[in-house]
Parts: sequence; structure tokens; C-alpha cells
Amino acid sequence: MILWAVRLYLQFPISYRDLERMFSDRGIQVDHTTLFRWIQAYAPELDKRIRPHLRMKNGSWRVDETYIRVKGKWVYLYRAVDATGQTIDFLLSPKRDAAAARRFFRKALKQAHTVNPRTITVDKNAAYPIATKAMKQGGELRRFAKLRQVKFLNNIVEQDHRRIKRLVRPGLGFKSFTSASQTLSGYEAMAMIRKAPVAGVPANDMGAQRDFIATLFGAVA
Repeated sequence: MILWAVRLYLQFPISYRDLERMFSDRGIQVDHTTLFRWIQAYAPELDKRIRPHLRMKNGSWRVDETYIRVKGKWVYLYRAVDATGQTIDFLLSPKRDAAAARRFFRKALKQAHTVNPRTITVDKNAAYPIATKAMKQGGELRRFAKLRQVKFLNNIVEQDHRRIKRLVRPGLGFKSFTSASQTLSGYEAMAMIRKAPVAGVPANDMGAQRDFIATLFGAVA
């Protein structure tokens, strides 16, 4: 029951009260605050547990950030996909500067499914050249890695932002940075599964995705 709720909430643009009504229609009474606690517990855990199963991404990174409202203020969700649109990684940050960009790149580079990129395509944000230059000097990025500030080449990641925005919209923003970070990690994890970068789980095969998630948590699908 819990995993069913988690999968629904992280895949579709619904609110906690919508999910509460869906349970009620099935004769099950679960308060929306309980559903919130389930998502906060299981969303980041799902992200953690799928990581070892992700397929290797290619070395062409498309990086961009989008705005997310938290406690009435805008924060920044850094996101990267490869040239085929597969998610590389993401990071929620209160700031949009060179330090935040470096934190994001470092997080992405630590993942087992990523490679040190040959190209990084970004927008005109002045923080990216500063961050990549420092990381090259520190040996974190390859010296020959090319930074491209060409907006139209980033259409693939900008279009992918729309999926996140669609999922966030019913909740009308987040009440805390922590709840935002944990929920967004679940949105991204579920998207990774649905895009089929997970070995043995076909894209858009919801039955296989359900079984895979159940296996991750040691449950019966």
C-alpha cells in the first residue's frame, strides 16, 4: 500500500489530498499528513536504492538550472542529462553561483553511472566558466573537457524541466528546503526508472517498474 502511494505521487501531478481521496475511494482511510510522511521517507530512499542499477551515461552533459519555490522564495534545481536525454544527476541549491555549480558537478562525478565529461553544454550563466576552470585546475575535470555556452543545444534539458514543473505544480510550492529536496529526489528517481536507464526495466512498462521498486524495498509487488 505504501509503495503504491509512493509510485503514484512521484509519477503523476497530484496533491497529497488527491492521493488521500484515491485511498478513500478504495475504502482505505489514510490522512494526507501520513501520506506526506511516507513520501518524505521513501522518496530519497528510492533515489538511493536505484543508483547501483543505473546504466552508464555518455560524456556529453547538458546542464541547466530551474526555479523551485520553497517557503515563498525561489531556490535552484541544478539538473543534467546526457545527449540522449537520460538523467545524469540533480541538486537543489539555495544559491545560483560558482560554488553551487561546483557542488553539483562534484556530486554528479561521484556517481557510478557517470563518466568525466568530454563536453559540458550550459547557458550563459557566468558561474559555469568559473566553476569548470577551478575544477580543471584542481584535477576534478579533464583539462580537455569543452564548455559550450550555446542555449539551443540545451533544449533537451530545458524540455525535461517541464516534467518536474508539472509534478510540483499541484503542491503549490514546498514548505521547507528539506521537504523540497526529498520530494524532488523521488520525482527524479521515478523519472530515471521510467526513462529506462535501469537495466532490465523497459521504458513505460509500468508492471516491470512496479516489480522493480518492490524488489528494491524487499516487498511483494
